[in-house]
Order: sequence, then C-alpha cells, then structure tokens
Amino acid sequence: MKKIILAAISMLAVALGVEAQDQVRLNPSYPDAYVVQKGDTLWDISSQFLVQPWYWPEIWQVNPQVENPHLIYPGDSLRLVYIDGQPQLQLQRGPRAYQLSPGVDGNRLSPSIRRQAVEDAIPAIPLDAINAFLSRTRIVEPGAFEGTPYIVSGSDDHILMGAGDTIYARGDFGAPLPSYGIYRPGPVYSDPVSGEVLGRQALGVGSVDLLQLDPDNNPDFSVATMGVRSTAREVRLDDRLMPVEERSIEALFHPSAPTIAIDSLIVGVDEGVTQIGKFDVVILNIGEREGLLPGNVLAIYKAGSTVRDRITGDVVKLPDTRAGELMVFRTFEKMSLALVLDARRPLAVMDMVRNP
Repeated sequence: MKKIILAAISMLAVALGVEAQDQVRLNPSYPDAYVVQKGDTLWDISSQFLVQPWYWPEIWQVNPQVENPHLIYPGDSLRLVYIDGQPQLQLQRGPRAYQLSPGVDGNRLSPSIRRQAVEDAIPAIPLDAINAFLSRTRIVEPGAFEGTPYIVSGSDDHILMGAGDTIYARGDFGAPLPSYGIYRPGPVYSDPVSGEVLGRQALGVGSVDLLQLDPDNNPDFSVATMGVRSTAREVRLDDRLMPVEERSIEALFHPSAPTIAIDSLIVGVDEGVTQIGKFDVVILNIGEREGLLPGNVLAIYKAGSTVRDRITGDVVKLPDTRAGELMVFRTFEKMSLALVLDARRPLAVMDMVRNP
C-alpha cells in the first residue's frame, strides 16, 4: 500500500510539472507510527520518514491544541497521515507525569500537571558533539586577542590544567570582571575566492572565576589568581582570557533547506583533525550576511577529477560528487559552524557546500 501511495505522489508531481528535487520523498519503509525515545534526535526521526530529512518542515503539521507544538519529547507519538493528498506528520503527546498537591484547606489533594521542561525536548542533532561550540567557540575579529590577559602558570607549575584547578593569568585587566572565558587563538580565515578576511577562530576552552588580583612589576599588568570552573578541553599556558560572550544560542531548531542559493566552501575544521567525517564540526566561509540560518542543511560535494579523453585528446572535467550532508548550528556575520551528519566519502577542507 505504501508503494502505491508513493508512486501516486510521484505521478502527481510529474503531472503538475514539479521538479524531482522539490518533491517530498517519503522513505519507502517509513513506520505507520513512531514513539519518540530518549536519545533520539530530530534528524534521526526525520530520516525514518523522509529520504531527504531536511524537508521535515514540509510535512510537519502544527497542532494548535498542543503546547509547544514544535518541540518533541520522549514518549510522544508521531503518525504519518494524508491531508488533501499531501503527507503530514501528526503529533500526539505522550503521557505526562502528575503530582498530588495539597488543597486550599490542607486536607484535599488535587492533581496538577508537571510541565515538561524545554530542555527535555529532543534536539535536532547530537548536542554532545557540538556543546563546546554552542556555548564557547566563536569567530572574532582578527585582532581581537591583542592585549588580552593570558595564562602564565598553573598551581605547582602545572602546564596543563582542568576544572577545579587554580591558575594564574597576567595582563591588563582594566575593570576586573568576576568571571572570564578561556579561549585559544585559532587560525585567521580568508575567503579562498575573494581573499576577504572573514575572521579568526576563538576556540572555547573553559571558564574561570577571579579569586584575587595583585599588582605586577610592570605597572600596566596585574597577576590574577583564578579558579577553573569548567572546561571543554585542557587549559594550556598562553591561553587567553576574554569576557564571556553575551549571545543567545539557539539549540532547538528544525532541519530545513535554505531558501537562498548556496555556493560555499569548508574552510576549517576542529583542531587536530585532518580527515573530516561524521559528527565533525566544520567552518564555512558564509554566514548571516548571506542569509544562512541555524538548522539549514547543506550538501557536501567533492570536486570531480580531470581526465584526458583518449579518443579525442580533450581534457575532461568529471562532475562533482555528492559526498555527504551537514547542518549549520551557529552563524556569525561572515562565517558559520556546521556539524557533518553524513559522510559517504572522506571529506576535507576546500570541499564544496551547496543546496541539498
């Protein structure tokens, strides 16, 4: 029956002149219903119903009767139905926990619903793979680290520090803040095509609390004693201190195809990675000014090789090969961070990124 429905949708699309890439293509083995499990991601669930998971918004039916209809929680049930001939996913909330609370007179008990926290909703992608990038790593101006305080030592002369350790930083603290972010200066990125300087990566390391500030033999410097509150990676000597970024981070988003034409490149990758694979974080050379949004899914292409036609002697450029997909999870003015969701071939810096 499913195959008949899918064939009918395809024939209708052809009859209406709809291009194949614009169709919502259902997964032939999609389930009649699916109960959301703890640990699921929206991308995984979308893949069960759709060949192209980024078309999720096209089939998602918002139910005004449901509180926070865009959020999906473990225990919720999803069912694919057809409305006016179009596939739609309907949400049925799973059972919610109840608690008994004392009545006004202190004797009666009445049920009250325990509201589900937004943080309990399933994420679009595995947040543990991007947590440090969501909250800390950012793109800054190329000269942003000039004059910032830096770590000179750990307690007992340690050169690698972690959460709970005491560290010492030196520099001009100006008006001291109660806490700082620890950042490691990364590379300065330029657009490979235009040569425009796009920004510098500030790799998020952790956060510290200021415990004590003492004068230094250099009148422009002070020595700060600090406690390491949290870390995403080991703290090293020469890591820099900067004010914690005041920025709203969107961690709950839905996979979607961008509404603009995309022609981008992978220009960077997390430190220490040479070959890019699934769940690696990459840096793109486009951002907010080009209209890119968190949740946008993009296709990754490997450049086609050049061969010589042995019959005519011509040099022939072979077509570019689609090698995977990624999802943008954080945007800056000129650059973006994205998570590789699928890699069918080893990926690398300078691979092309386009509309899915």
